[in-house]
Parts: sequence; C-alpha cells; structure tokens
Amino acid sequence: MRSSRTVLAVALLGMALSGCGGTESGPGGADEPALAQIVDGWTSCAKDAPRAGEMIMAPRTQTSPPAGKEPTTGRIDPTFTPVAAVLCGRATRPGRQGGHEQIATERRTEEIAPLLTALGLPSERAGGKNVACTLDMVIPPWLALLDDRGRWLRPQLPTDACGKPRAEVIAALAGPQWTTVGTRAIQQVDSAAAEAAGCAQQWTDMVWVETRSRRPGPAGPVARPAAGPLRLCVYQVPESLQEGEKPAGDFVYGGPLPTERQAGVLRALNNRRAVVDCATPATRFAVLRPLDGERPDWYVELDGCQRFLVTPPIGAAHLGQGDDALAALLGPV
Repeated sequence: MRSSRTVLAVALLGMALSGCGGTESGPGGADEPALAQIVDGWTSCAKDAPRAGEMIMAPRTQTSPPAGKEPTTGRIDPTFTPVAAVLCGRATRPGRQGGHEQIATERRTEEIAPLLTALGLPSERAGGKNVACTLDMVIPPWLALLDDRGRWLRPQLPTDACGKPRAEVIAALAGPQWTTVGTRAIQQVDSAAAEAAGCAQQWTDMVWVETRSRRPGPAGPVARPAAGPLRLCVYQVPESLQEGEKPAGDFVYGGPLPTERQAGVLRALNNRRAVVDCATPATRFAVLRPLDGERPDWYVELDGCQRFLVTPPIGAAHLGQGDDALAALLGPV
C-alpha cells in the first residue's frame, strides 16, 4: 500500500473465508490441542484482555498497557460447563470533538449453543493442491467462555485449510445475540481537521521510500494544465521517524487546492530540472490527489531535498526536483 492510512474494522465482521477446502483432523488425533487453562474470576476485557484486537491498528502513539501472560487456549475441559461467552475487541466511533476514535469493546451473550457446536468442530488439515486461499489478514477474535462459578477459559478456534477460523465459527460469532456491556476510549484515529479536509490522519512519505528502495526515473511532462481539481494534504514527520524505512507523517493542514494555485503547481511539477544529489529527509511533505479519487498522484517534499514523486496510473514512478516556489504554492489553504 502506498498510504499509511489504516482502515479499522471489527475483526468478526467482513472476513473473507472463501475457496478453502481440505481434510478434517478428527477428534482424538495426534494434532488435537491440549486442554485450555481455566482461570478463576473473570473481571472484564479491560483487565483480563487489555490488548485484545490491538493488531487491527497499532499506531506509534499506542499507549496500551504492557501485555501480560494470557491463559493458554485449547480444548474445553469436560469438567467445565460454559454458560456465557465474552468477546473483547476494537471498533471505531465518531469522536466527541469530531473525527473518529478507537474504542475497546466488551460484548457478552448467554445464547451459546450454536457457538459451542461450532467450537466442537475439528480443524481442517492445512494445504493441499485443491486449496485456494485468500490473502486477507484475519485477526482471530478474542473469545472467553465463562461457567456458573465465574471461572473462564479461552477455547481454541477450529480452523479451515487456510488456517483461518472456520466459517461456522465466524457465523456463530457474528450473530445478533451479543450485548455490548462495556466500552472504553483508546485513542483518536483521525482528527476533526483531517476529516474536514478530506485527508487521512497519517500518510507515508513515498518520496523517501521510493528513493531509498530504488531510483525512480526522471520526471517528464506528467501533469496536464486542464487536470481536474486536486486535494492537498500536508504531513509533518516526527524527528524520530525521519530516517526510517517508511516515515509516517501526521496531518497538519489540507483541503481542496485553490484554482489559482493549481495551475502554478502543475507547471512546477512539469519542470525538467535535474534532481539534486541529496539525502536530507523532509520534515514536511505534501500529497496531491484528485478530489474525486483516493489514489495519490504526487508527493512533494516541502523542505529537505525538495524533490517530488509522480505516480502515474500506469508505469513506474518518476522523480522530479521542486523548489521554494513550489513549496510556497502548497502552503495552508
């Protein structure tokens, strides 16, 4: 992905589990999991699973408490009789000051018969020449089962031939029987200012990425004077990240690029100046993309080496040389 923007989703919804098939490993086989560890006294997701779902989004500003040692997952002990289930995860919601924030959720149900049936299914054996697996990343849900004594355990989820939770498990977890019993704010995902500008809260400096990983070709005439309206998004890169492999910047300002500036910007992006031999990382960079599209077309270093990168719809990226005049045209809107 060219963008560092991360789209949040509840891990249980929208998982694509298609095209997988294989042989099931029956009960009692050599690969049968051990019994799950039973823990006394369930408290809450905030205490017992503070980092559940964290892989959905793990920005550098994450301040979650250190992960403690979680109980071992496995088969449900025959002496343990589940009466309820708890799901701990992450989601997003509109922020009080605009934008969106990430929250931790705790959901609970006592209607667990379909879930227990699905958890009792065997896992399918991985691989096989007739198996076609999707490349989507699936974050296993954080699930706990509780008994009438307040004890709890984490059951191991049976998987399909692609190593993802079986479709029967996902269907049982996605049912309407869950009740949200607790939420807590984790962090701001995007600010009201970024949302109003139509920009992502964070973006990667692709000029730095491309020039560090390979040498893009020289820029040619790539921007037409009659190009459609453009959106400007400007990002500040923290000093600690400026020389990293993929320096991510935080939103500073942006919005539709004024028409009177756009013609000058496009002319500047069409120059044929030689690219300077420079390795100074930018502290700020701009992203220009069509107002009616998501894909960025131009990246411009506003300081440092003041280079720009053109990413055409077809073909390789091209590197060009900007200057103070171009940086000035990309000032606050």
